Amino acid sequence: MGTQYQGPLPVLQPESDFYWEKAKAHELWLRKCVDCNKAYFYPRDFCPKCGNYNVTWIRASGRGTLYTFAIVERAPIPSFRDSVPFIVAMVDLEEGPRFPTNIVGVNAKPENLSIGMEVEVTFRDLNDEVTLPLFKPVSNEFPDHH
Repeated sequence: MGTQYQGPLPVLQPESDFYWEKAKAHELWLRKCVDCNKAYFYPRDFCPKCGNYNVTWIRASGRGTLYTFAIVERAPIPSFRDSVPFIVAMVDLEEGPRFPTNIVGVNAKPENLSIGMEVEVTFRDLNDEVTLPLFKPVSNEFPDHH
């Protein structure tokens, strides 16, 4: 990657610092409630299911299935002009949470994607501070031609 990333960056918050540190190490971590046993995303200090604050961190498997997707053909902002088309998606992680992400490693055409297809995490280092977890198909049936 010869050019420096110029797009928007996530706003880092204290309750998500651990998540972003682990992402920089190319690991996907989730919050999990000790009381009701529910894993969840986005990171916060209380369980969205039961409201308790007895939560911990777990390392996610990095595997899931494609819940839904959209192919973005027109850049929503100028810094994405060279990135279109790209795939935005929601992935159902094995641990339970539904995860907003991009699908990479496959040509951005509808025939290359299917709801329920197996995906796995991969990571993109945007800069020295921020690494994004992205997902790619487990199968190599549809190689990336973009």
